Amino acid sequence: MTSVPGAIDQAATADYHGQPTTRIANDHLWLDVLSAVGPRIIRLGLPGSNDNVLAETPDAGWQTPYGRYELFGGHRLWFAPEDPDLVAVPDSHGLTLRATDAGVQLDGQPDPVTGLVRSIIVRLDPGAPAVELRHELLNTGTAVIELAPWAITQLPLGGVATLPQPSVTSEHLVQPNRLVVLWPYASWQDPRLRLRDGEFSVIGESGPPLKIGALVAAGRVSYRRNGITLTRHFPTFAGARYADFGCNVEVYVDERFLELEVLGPLTQLAPGGAVTLDERWELT
Repeated sequence: MTSVPGAIDQAATADYHGQPTTRIANDHLWLDVLSAVGPRIIRLGLPGSNDNVLAETPDAGWQTPYGRYELFGGHRLWFAPEDPDLVAVPDSHGLTLRATDAGVQLDGQPDPVTGLVRSIIVRLDPGAPAVELRHELLNTGTAVIELAPWAITQLPLGGVATLPQPSVTSEHLVQPNRLVVLWPYASWQDPRLRLRDGEFSVIGESGPPLKIGALVAAGRVSYRRNGITLTRHFPTFAGARYADFGCNVEVYVDERFLELEVLGPLTQLAPGGAVTLDERWELT
């Protein structure tokens, strides 16, 4: 492991299952990124503990038209709507890592088909156990691409994902204000899925694949496990057009991990243009 000047944690930490890492840390939390692969965030924790809040899946992956895609675990940047032959492009080389005042900037290589460059800028909050993230998709290709930035975080089983929803009102309003969608392999009868007034939740227990999507106007989602809550705050855009029937949050769970996913609005990304998705992660 290497450490970033200006946010140094001198504690010795092994590389991530054979991959070199860079750590940024302060008095409130520590975070590891892969130094040569990605952009990927692969560990997150609190001072005095080696427990990783993120899931580790170093052996998971699959073959693509461009070679094997390694899942690794942790946090990655994709784009929606999902096309497996375009989003899962191997990123095992060509990463550029640059230290910033309070974090790092991770820039990937252009994708071979779309020309998209994926970047994640990570900044630690100096006064709280929180991380500011900026995800960016830059179109270096020659065609306009309709897409939405899609930030995916793998988390260990054993917790609960919570998606806030509006409270029920006694007023007879004529427009709907809640949306939930299911993927074809998901069942309404799955006991891990809980739809309640004021919130939707997904239990992080092993089982067959389950995926739901929702519109979360509150601009936050959370995952609580072992007494620690990771809350992700993100901007919302009233009237914006989102992928997957209108979702800005999606949750996937199977026999190994839970994925908490945040999406920005759909956009027509012209050559030379860029789109960003900002988040704030808080650990409590």
